Amino acid sequence: MPHLLNETADGVYVIAATPFTDNGAVDEASIDRLTDFYLDKGVSGITILGMMGESHKLTSSESRQVMARYLSRVGGRVPVVVGVSAPGTDPLLQFAEEATDMGAAGVMIAPVNTVRTEEQIYGYFAGVLDRLACPVVVQDFPLTTGVNISVATLRRLFDDYEQIVMLKHEDCPGHAKLTRILRSEGRAVSILVGNGGLYLPQELRRGANGAMTGFAYPEMLVQVCASFKDGQPDTGEDLFDIYLPLLRHEAQPGIGIALRKELLRRRGAIGSAHVRTPGPKLTRDDHLELDSLVERLERRLADDGVPLQAIA
Repeated sequence: MPHLLNETADGVYVIAATPFTDNGAVDEASIDRLTDFYLDKGVSGITILGMMGESHKLTSSESRQVMARYLSRVGGRVPVVVGVSAPGTDPLLQFAEEATDMGAAGVMIAPVNTVRTEEQIYGYFAGVLDRLACPVVVQDFPLTTGVNISVATLRRLFDDYEQIVMLKHEDCPGHAKLTRILRSEGRAVSILVGNGGLYLPQELRRGANGAMTGFAYPEMLVQVCASFKDGQPDTGEDLFDIYLPLLRHEAQPGIGIALRKELLRRRGAIGSAHVRTPGPKLTRDDHLELDSLVERLERRLADDGVPLQAIA
C-alpha cells in the first residue's frame, strides 16, 4: 500500500476516465486495461471520479464499484486520489471514509457552488475538514464550480488544516495566482495543475510540482515534468510543443471527454469510447480531424527521433 498523500507529491497524477461499454454499463475490464496503461506510461499517481471521469453521471453504487475496481487493480503501486465532492457534507464524508478504508491515498474536494464570500468558502471547507482526518486535495476550478477562492483564503485553509496536503490549481488565467500562492508565507503544500495541461510548461516554470490532469498521451506529461525536475526545462517544453496541437484539440470544452475517450480507445486502453448522456458524440468530421492530428503527431515524433509509446 502506498504512503498516504503528503506535501511532497509531484509528477503526474493522471485524471482517469471512467470506461463504459457501448451500452453504457461500467466496464470493469477496461478499468483494468486503463489502469495498466497509465502505470505503463509512468504516472506518479491516479485520480479517479473527477469531473472528467464523469462522476456526476454515476449512481452511488457505481461510484463505489469504479473506486473499488481501480484501487484493486492499482494494488498500492501508486497513490490513488478519489474525488468525493458532493452537494451534501454527510454523503461526502461517508464516501471519503469508504475511500480511505479501501486504500485511497487521499481525497479531492471542490467547494459547492452555493458559497460566494470568503467567509462562506472558508466555512464550507472548515465544516468538512473539522470532521475529516485523511489527506485532502483542494480543487480550485472556478470555471466549473463558479467559486473564486482567493489566495488569502487558500493560505488560511492551508495553515489551519494540516490534512490539506495538495492544491489542484486550475484557475484561469491563473499564473499570477500561482506565483502569489508560492510566495505567500505559511505552510507549503504540493501544487499540481489542471486545465488539461494546456499551460504546463509555464506553470512548472512558476514552481508547480506537477500536473493533475488527463490527456490520452500521459507519457508526454510525465516526460515534461521529469525534464523540468531534472533541470532541463527547454527539453521538456520542446517535447510539449510537439504534442500541443492534439492536446489543445482534446481540451475543447464540451467535446473534450469524447475526444479523449476515442483516443484512449484507439490506443487500446479502453474497449469503447462511450460517453454517458448528457454528453457529446463524435461525428465523421470529428474522427477525420483526429486522424489528421494523430498522423501529424506521429510524423513529428518520428522526425524528432522520439519513440511513440504504445500500450504494452
